Amino acid sequence: MTRLGIDVGGTKVAFRLAGEEPPAREDAFHWPSSPGPDAGPEADWAALAEEVARLRTGWARPITAVGVALPATTDAAGRVTTWPGRPGWAGLNVGARLRGLFPGAAVRWADDGDLAALAEAGRAGSPDVVYIGVGTGVGGGVVLGGRSLAGSEIGHLIVDRSALDERCDCGRHGCLQAVASGPATLRRAARLRGGAVSFADLRGGLLAGAGWAADALAPAWDALGAAVTSLGELLHPDVAVIGGGFGAGLPGFADAVAERVAKYARPGFAAVPVRRAELGGLSSLYGALLLAGQEEDGHG
Repeated sequence: MTRLGIDVGGTKVAFRLAGEEPPAREDAFHWPSSPGPDAGPEADWAALAEEVARLRTGWARPITAVGVALPATTDAAGRVTTWPGRPGWAGLNVGARLRGLFPGAAVRWADDGDLAALAEAGRAGSPDVVYIGVGTGVGGGVVLGGRSLAGSEIGHLIVDRSALDERCDCGRHGCLQAVASGPATLRRAARLRGGAVSFADLRGGLLAGAGWAADALAPAWDALGAAVTSLGELLHPDVAVIGGGFGAGLPGFADAVAERVAKYARPGFAAVPVRRAELGGLSSLYGALLLAGQEEDGHG
């Protein structure tokens, strides 16, 4: 069986193609437009179809199963009901489009945070895991008793009611995503530094011990620590895993969150252990590949 995992993100799409032979292949491409209201689905879909065709080149066996990690909310038929990062996708029938792109293959899709949590729970060897992915947005998932608690909107937990300078793309103030996402952190860094800051600039500043870099990240670490602590009070997971492309790409990011969680611990109660995602920024991609391995066609 040849399986394809696809991780659909706000700025890029990643693929992992795996079968008995040849060796697994990974690839990625960036959407033709940046996240926002001008991000049209037709240009995005044309780019996706082109990349899939290129990926198939040189792979002798047909793709038999496809798993897709989506940041968008979909209905039972696979129609996008909302995706704040790329609002132009609202109403798009992703399920039908995917089946058209992979005729004859078993196609499944599920929330990217839920799939990442499953993949990281497998790596951790634990049945009870909270996963938070920090990237273009903040997503996450919960695995309890070895089963996914589907639909957990961790990025929209209210963690700071005083955060009136940053509005979440859902329209509210105070969401974890509004404080801790990559774009929110880079905007803070730009204000503190007095000029545009890229991810590479922030990483370099953090490694160099620049005060503006640590100050830009501190609210994100605080908010994530609050979220992990609150989830720990409710769910009592064995471990909280911090991942996502932004979080996994910054040195000491998960350790800084762990320090906050330890500080917030109630006397007499152990803090939830926090660790960096073992799969780094690829947790959702590997979760999508796990989904592709399931036999039943349909949506996950």
